[in-house]
Amino acid sequence: MQFSASEVTIAVIGASGRSGSALCHSLLAEGYKVIAIVRNRNNLAPELSRNCSAVREADLTDHDRLSAALKDADIVVNTAHAWYIPAILAVTSVPVVALGSTRKFTRWPDAHGNGVLAGERALREDGRPSLLLHPTMIYGAQGENNVQRLAALLKKLPIVPLPDGGRFLVQPIEQRDVTRSVVAAIPLILSGAVKGPETLVIAGPDAVTYRKFVSMIAQFSESRKIRIISVPDWGIRMAAYILRKLPGVPRIEDAEIRRLTENKNFDIAPMKERLGVTPISLPEGLSRVFRN
Repeated sequence: MQFSASEVTIAVIGASGRSGSALCHSLLAEGYKVIAIVRNRNNLAPELSRNCSAVREADLTDHDRLSAALKDADIVVNTAHAWYIPAILAVTSVPVVALGSTRKFTRWPDAHGNGVLAGERALREDGRPSLLLHPTMIYGAQGENNVQRLAALLKKLPIVPLPDGGRFLVQPIEQRDVTRSVVAAIPLILSGAVKGPETLVIAGPDAVTYRKFVSMIAQFSESRKIRIISVPDWGIRMAAYILRKLPGVPRIEDAEIRRLTENKNFDIAPMKERLGVTPISLPEGLSRVFRN
């Protein structure tokens, strides 16, 4: 099926957020018409307010307002939390592209991971053409708090305690690769290549141990020389509880620490084959983060 981007209207939910804002810029550059869906239009970047075909305010828990906000859209892209997917499906019949999270695979479930599972289940039961992309840890977005928060912590702590010495694997993905993946999903939907609900993990090209990940952040952020020590996870959770009392120290929750004790490595061959996206390496991505 042939289509012209200029004839396609895409509603982006969460357009003022990190992923949503980056996506709107890319979709506009591709020639699509974009409806920016936000909770508060004052939070939307001025250039997006000028260039989007419409800016509409909506509360995702308000059925009527959400329905009105999605009017005229050919595709809905949800960059807000996946737990809102059932509400979106209830007010529109058009195809959906959404961001989930690999948190759904954790052995330590929380509200975030359970919400992703609920959104995925709703799409599967609905049956319409849809793509739910599950990114690993996202870094590199303006204002993101994963790599930057860890870099800030490393500047304060010359000794870094990690469960089992940080031997578990992580596979972070740079924000621009997340955006490229979502943009690549649009023509798959429009061409009819997606017949029903599909899910896909999107991740960086290589998994590294958490120890190496921390060391690379220290290197690229030019933090003080760090020493990584191996401690049991309960010891780190106790230390994190004490550190919460200190001003200026980033808060680390128990569940975050527990998730350091599970591998988060994924096969990205389906991502490259289905979306045509080859993600950048972690060293290149971190270089961009701290260079900017």
